[in-house]
Amino acid sequence: MNGQRVTGYADTHDYAADGPTRSHTAHVVRELGMGIIAGTYPEKSILPGDAELMEQFQVSRTVLREAMKTLGGKGLIQAKARIGTRVRPRADWNLFDADVLIWHAKSGFDADFLMYLGEMRLALEPEAAALAAQRRTPLQLQHLYAWVEKMGADDVSVAEFVRADLQFHLAVAGAAANPFLRSISTLIEVALVNMLTISSPVEDPVQHAQSVAAHRAIADAIARRDSNQARQAMRVVIDQGIARRDRAKG
Repeated sequence: MNGQRVTGYADTHDYAADGPTRSHTAHVVRELGMGIIAGTYPEKSILPGDAELMEQFQVSRTVLREAMKTLGGKGLIQAKARIGTRVRPRADWNLFDADVLIWHAKSGFDADFLMYLGEMRLALEPEAAALAAQRRTPLQLQHLYAWVEKMGADDVSVAEFVRADLQFHLAVAGAAANPFLRSISTLIEVALVNMLTISSPVEDPVQHAQSVAAHRAIADAIARRDSNQARQAMRVVIDQGIARRDRAKG
């Protein structure tokens, strides 16, 4: 997939701590997974045979089989007797899997995928803000305002702004106190960091001030326990980001 690249993502599963076998498995999973996402191994194509892959990655059959099992669990491949291991259609991929999302980010998003990510944020994050208004704790509210202050610092760098913005949105999801919403943190991270990589408001003082004010409006609504206003304020922030991204790309 062609498009803007997002860098800085660590691999979600660190097998290295479990010894060399797990580390080798992680390497095979990562390389084949990235190859599938990037189109090196196209949809519905047959992967090279076991012997060829074992030679390519210098791993044992046990390691290769474990890697294939992991990729199968992510919906990327399916093994069939007398046919081989086929790359499954994109519609079957588990896009909520953290690795699959991160591999998309590393290989680059196309316009459609960016649109889909924006739609998912609009579907999920406003409701997370509404729930956060009902369930937040005093400490969680303090954290939200702290991240807003970091975003609005006069000398904030682009990287610092991205981190503060991301942590604010993750804090909202955490304050919603819903385990399903917390589990989508990678989706929020990938979508938000991609958007801010393409177009950060920090370079424009007016846009910077608008972004900080819009995030503060979310925190204020959550502080008042006003779910409707929290929901609407979050939609404003997401819409602002999408508009900035579209202007930057246009």
